[in-house]
Amino acid sequence: MSLEDDRPKKPKTHTLGADLSAYSVYELESYLQALETEKQRVSALMEAKKASRDAADSIFKS
Repeated sequence: MSLEDDRPKKPKTHTLGADLSAYSVYELESYLQALETEKQRVSALMEAKKASRDAADSIFKS
């Protein structure tokens, strides 16, 4: 058994609120970029849903 076997394993995916202290700067930068990309994806979906709701509301308010 090597010393590397004793180190905590990094999860394959990130979980919000998880301990990030074991990650390198590069891994943290990658994680941050993934979060920013996900934020943009969620924002676009929210805008599409709002537009759909507004269109439905305009039909029923007429």
